[in-house]
Amino acid sequence: MGRCPARLCSMSKPSEKPAVTAAVIIIGNEVLSGRTQDANLQFLATGLNEIGVRLMEARIIADVEAEIVAAVNELRAKHDYVFTTGGIGPTHDDITSASVAKAFGRAFGRNAEAEALLRSHYKPQDVTESRLAMANTPDGVTLLENPVSKAPGFQIENVFVLPGVPMIMQAMFGGLKHILVGGDPILSKTITAFIPESVVAKPLGELQEKHPSVEIGSYPFFRGGKLGTSLVSRSTDAAALETVAEGIRALIRGLGGEPAED
Repeated sequence: MGRCPARLCSMSKPSEKPAVTAAVIIIGNEVLSGRTQDANLQFLATGLNEIGVRLMEARIIADVEAEIVAAVNELRAKHDYVFTTGGIGPTHDDITSASVAKAFGRAFGRNAEAEALLRSHYKPQDVTESRLAMANTPDGVTLLENPVSKAPGFQIENVFVLPGVPMIMQAMFGGLKHILVGGDPILSKTITAFIPESVVAKPLGELQEKHPSVEIGSYPFFRGGKLGTSLVSRSTDAAALETVAEGIRALIRGLGGEPAED
């Protein structure tokens, strides 16, 4: 398992569970070229947050073996969980599985269990070598069920290798979610006001310094011809979160605004 980043671990009280962190690696030249718009990151971030796993990093990288190996090795040592999406299909540029095998220094080849799943799904005349390529995995993996098209993903230590097709990835994540062990649930509160971000920046920074256990972020918006800011606070401590929310409301009113909550 990966180590908890020092900043987040230092935020935990003795009665709290240690922070659990994750990273996502989105693999595919089609995403980098703009031909395909990624729809997996938001889904994974939301799903992980629900079980107390903090998504700390997300990277989009090309279908290049050295890049995949480097990203997997760096992030699996740094975080408790790593999720890759993309590059496990039947075409020549689907090299994620083989690259993950290389990252772990394991042999790569036909997985009998995965092959049986594919053969049971397709008619004999439709079982091609290209399709059977999706049954190739590193040695010693745990297969992840694919309820949509049967071609499985796999888990190898703390790395989960998933497809890039959103419908299939989401179904597979739903099936593996129960085996993930998270920390305390992450709570959030959003308060908005029609005040420019530059105006709230200084007092918001001062509020953050007073409450280091609560993460506070500011996000500008433009609505109805007016500038405004959404102030989002996140914490595992409900009481601390509400204390910060009260501070944000007071801050907004002190600047002549009216806080609104989503």
